[in-house]
Amino acid sequence: MLNSPTKPLTLEEFLNQPETKPASEYINGQIIQKPMPRGKHSKLQGKLVTDINQLAETQKIALAFPELRCTFGGRSIVPDVAVFAWERIPLDANGDVANVFETYPDWTIEILSPEQSQTKVTGNILHCLKYGSCLGWLIDPDERSVIVYPPKQQPELLQAEQEILPAPDLVSNLQLTVGELFGWLKL
Repeated sequence: MLNSPTKPLTLEEFLNQPETKPASEYINGQIIQKPMPRGKHSKLQGKLVTDINQLAETQKIALAFPELRCTFGGRSIVPDVAVFAWERIPLDANGDVANVFETYPDWTIEILSPEQSQTKVTGNILHCLKYGSCLGWLIDPDERSVIVYPPKQQPELLQAEQEILPAPDLVSNLQLTVGELFGWLKL
């Protein structure tokens, strides 16, 4: 889906369009389609969602969502993994998880695809931090590295296998090293 050069869509017009596969995001008035996830991306995303939810869901601390549209601050983005503190999960009138999330995730995780712009992905992480997220990760499977973005602090590049990846307080019992994260790619 490309943005028309003559009349850009508003965020509201964008949100009224049918969803695309893979998802499109609305960033600074532009519609940008995310690349189709590949093997490494899918494996890391699935394991992160599963492991985070095993630690946090049963205790009703937090919930990790894959590919969840989050609309806030004039953008509509789809982080690879969006983690919400339990009390911040939007609910519908029946008390079920809502379909629409008009808020930032507490923790945003992006997994870089080879054809994806690191600048655009980093921009989404910084947008989340600006509006209230407490942590962002940018995982680069090809470089076997993770850039950790704490709010209002210098980002940190983690590459050594033994380095423990910082997790937000809501899942402080998550002890995952760089080596373990990328070890998930082995069969």
